[in-house]
Amino acid sequence: MTNHAREDAPVTGSVANAEDAVAGVAAGVAGKLEVAGKLEQVIAAQVRHYRTAGGLSSAELAARTGLSKAMISRIETATTSCSLTTLQRLADGLKIPVTALFRGADTDRDATFTKSGQGSLTVRSGTQHGHEYRVLGTLKGRTDALEPTLVTLTDASDVFPLFQHPGTEFIYMLTGKMVYGHGAYEYTMEAGDSLLLDGEGPHGPLELLDLPIRFLAVSAK
Repeated sequence: MTNHAREDAPVTGSVANAEDAVAGVAAGVAGKLEVAGKLEQVIAAQVRHYRTAGGLSSAELAARTGLSKAMISRIETATTSCSLTTLQRLADGLKIPVTALFRGADTDRDATFTKSGQGSLTVRSGTQHGHEYRVLGTLKGRTDALEPTLVTLTDASDVFPLFQHPGTEFIYMLTGKMVYGHGAYEYTMEAGDSLLLDGEGPHGPLELLDLPIRFLAVSAK
């Protein structure tokens, strides 16, 4: 990165600690930046975003940071590389953590997007009784990830399977009405109602009062 004599002049605050934090972030993202200048573009966008969000002009930010207005312009157009000290000055002037300037650089994160009506159908003990379980997303290699499932009940069967599993579960009613059991307790649930429960206790629908019933069940280990 290019150093500039004026921008690297001593500043107040614990620059050494800030440099350690920034160096750690930079090291983490450096190996993933395949397009030349991408890091500069990320920093440019973040500086511009926080400056405008704070109602600051380029001249005002320059005055706050001790940088020149021309330097602010070069940073915001991604035509220069910032030293660690310059990044600290920008963060102080914008009143944000230094790491916020790198937000968006490390984009290699797993995510699952599921369109309406889609998702993976799974076969569970209630499937044969008119119960549909549609998993709305999973994250690879994450044992602690949430598991959201859209449950649809269309058959007023007398057979209601109960479930037990480690962790917790959150249920949110979308349509219909049912009596849901958890351990020794029963809850009459309709659209808009929710229930947070310990998954170790036996739980599941006990009585279907108004079909079709749809609810979102989110479990976590």
